[in-house]
Amino acid sequence: MTRPDRRHFLTAAAALPVLALAACATPLGDFSLDEGVRRLLTLSSQRAFARLLQPGGFYDDQLTRLIPPAQLTGGGNNAVLAAVLRTNAVRSRVAIAVNDVATDAADRATPVVTEAIRGLSAADALAAVRGGPTAATDLLRRQAGGAVAAALFPDVARGLSGDVAEVLLAAAGAGTGVDYAGVARLVADQAGESIFRAIGREEAAIRADPGATRDPVLIALLTGAR
Repeated sequence: MTRPDRRHFLTAAAALPVLALAACATPLGDFSLDEGVRRLLTLSSQRAFARLLQPGGFYDDQLTRLIPPAQLTGGGNNAVLAAVLRTNAVRSRVAIAVNDVATDAADRATPVVTEAIRGLSAADALAAVRGGPTAATDLLRRQAGGAVAAALFPDVARGLSGDVAEVLLAAAGAGTGVDYAGVARLVADQAGESIFRAIGREEAAIRADPGATRDPVLIALLTGAR
């Protein structure tokens, strides 16, 4: 399912790096250190969300794939359901459904991540520049991880009570008694962590080859940090 706001985000994400480059005619001298780190995280998150918001964005990537919580694959006290869920076909379908739910919910996290990036301080930026390949993302996760999971939760809860429940009920032929609110919290937490792993991967790639961004601010920032 593709939402209009997702299409809008992906279009904007594709344009932003070009617009930012046009607005910056000189190296880091005209920008503060924290503004440079914000650019690094903005580009990293744009690239990460562009991947994650595609169909299969979570499931098709080993780095971001969610593992269904045990409540959805253990079968509980229902012997019939437990036996059915032990089959690879059903386990695979449940895993795909959970990851699809995360994909549909992920666009809710974009404004939370954007706002957290804007809130970075100069001290935060200095630590991020001096840190390792994912230092800026690690800082962002510490500041916004809980808020990202909270933003994902409503859509995850709705998706699980629809898609996954349908799969399980059809397989078992009976009610499961699964606590979908509790499972949704686990899935939202997993999805949030996957989002930050995806951002971190993009940050590491940018740090490894800042010249590929063709952004003079990032080139100056990251070359000087080495």
